[in-house]
Formats: sequence, structure tokens, C-alpha cells
Amino acid sequence: MRFLKSEAGAVVFWVISSILLAAAIVPWIYNAGMDLAAEAQAKELSPILESIGKSAARADLDRYFSRALLLSVLVLLPVFLLRLRQIRRSSPREASVKAEPLPWKTRLLDICTAFVIAAGSLWILGTTLQHFGAFFSRPDAPAVSKLFSKAVIPALGAAVVEEWLFRGLLLGIWLRVAKPVPAIVGTSLLFAFVHFMQPPADAAIANPGQIFAGFHLLGLIFLNFTDPGFIAAEFAVLFTLGLLLASTRVRTGSLWFPIGLHAGLVFAFKAFNLYHKASPDSALRPLWIGDSLRSGVLPVLTLLVMGLICWPILRNRGRVRK
Repeated sequence: MRFLKSEAGAVVFWVISSILLAAAIVPWIYNAGMDLAAEAQAKELSPILESIGKSAARADLDRYFSRALLLSVLVLLPVFLLRLRQIRRSSPREASVKAEPLPWKTRLLDICTAFVIAAGSLWILGTTLQHFGAFFSRPDAPAVSKLFSKAVIPALGAAVVEEWLFRGLLLGIWLRVAKPVPAIVGTSLLFAFVHFMQPPADAAIANPGQIFAGFHLLGLIFLNFTDPGFIAAEFAVLFTLGLLLASTRVRTGSLWFPIGLHAGLVFAFKAFNLYHKASPDSALRPLWIGDSLRSGVLPVLTLLVMGLICWPILRNRGRVRK
């Protein structure tokens, strides 16, 4: 009972509530997406709606679930923040000393430096794997102009939202009740768990629009935790990434450097996928590299190398902001 009244308990309750709400609303979102896809095919719509309709037609239920989960997290966020305020009022703490805001030149330098390190490291990994036959160039690769909409915008959006949520809000809360190492590990596990929520590759649901389809999908998702190979290939990469981002946030006392790292990784991942495809016959699969650059032992090693590169750059940055 005492745990439920703590800030950590509020985080756990928020996460569980968001997952259950996502499972409840995903059939409604799926049906709305299918309706929009049918409308886009039957008649002429605005360019934005037509693009969303085409994307909705291509998306699987697990893609709809990830969007439903993000929506649930945002919908329940005001309730979560209100609960935190109630807890803090009932358990007053000493005011913490906050570091001075970073100058804008330092912020810009942090973002650009981190982006180059992350995007460069992942792209080097991809081109090296292509040399060894793990990937090959797509014959239907899109024009370079597609990079902005397909890679740049998603990279910036994901980096800002997820870093504010995981390394800003949640890590900040964890640092209030724990030392930096447990806080970093805890938020990294939570980060990996949320991104790990996808069904097995061969899973299928007969009627995705059925009212309990989301809970059926949720059951399939949790089956992933019984597959050691999938955990080793996917979960380890996400957990290592979480450790890297959280460590740089604690080291710098701000979100600018982790935002740059996150944006660089997402950009390189999506850009590489636009122009390359995994070779199913590669001897490196599935242990060293999976279906993409975000699974396997080599991506984990790449993230560790990135950490070693970042360490001397951030060696003199000892600011912990709560």
C-alpha cells in the first residue's frame, strides 16, 4: 500500500493503465483507420488525409497498437501529473538546487555533436554489414527528397517526445527517490519494455476490429517474453540504448545531448531502411544482426562504442538536473 502512494507507484500505475487503455481502444482506432482508407480509395480527399488513409491501409494491428499506446500515455498524462502533485503535497521534500540553464550555443553543440555520433555510428554499421552481404540495396529505393518526410521528421518527433517523457519526466521522478545508477537502470528497463511491446512475427488476429482484439494482441505481445532469442536480439538493444540515453542525460543535466543521440539513431535507422533490405541468407543472422539495424549483437556493440565516444566528450559535465 505504501508503494502505491509513492511517486514510483504512480509511474507503475500510469504505465499499466496506459497499456490497458491502449488494448481497449485499439479496435476503435483500427476501424476508423480502415474507414479512412476506404474513403481515400473511393473518392478524392485532401493530400494529408489521403496520405494518412494510405498509411492506415498498409498498417498492421500492432502498428495501430503502438499508436494507441502513445495516445493512451498522453491522455492519462494529466491524471498522472495531478497524482504526482498530490503525493508531493502530502510528502513535502527539501527544495533541490537546480543547475543554471545551458547557453543556447551549448545546446546546439550538444544536439549536433550527438546527432553526428549516433547517425554516423549506425550508418557505418549498416554499410559494413552491406559489404559482408547482410543487407543489399533496394531496387525500388525512393528519391532523396523523401528523406525529409520519411526520416527527418520522424526522427525529430520521436526524439523530442520520448526524451521528454522517459529521460525528462520519468528519470527526473526516479532521481528524486533513488540514486543515479538504479534510476538509470529502472527507466531503461521501462523504456525497453514499452518499445518491446509488439507481437511475434508470425502472430495473426482473425478480426482486428473486434472489441476484444486489443486484449488478444496484448496476450500475444507478452508471449515475446517467453522467447529468449527475441529478448536477446531486440530487448538487449533497447535496454542498452536506454542506458546510453539516460546516462548522457544524467551526465549533462539536460535533454539536449540525448535528444541528439536519439534523433541521429532514428534518422540513420529509417534512412538506411529506405535504401537497403536485409538479406535472408546472411550467415550473420539472426545472432549478430536481425531483420534491421535495431536487433542483434552488433547493434548492441555499436551502442557501447557510441558510449565510449561520448564519455570523453562529456567527461567534465557533472550536472544532474532533477
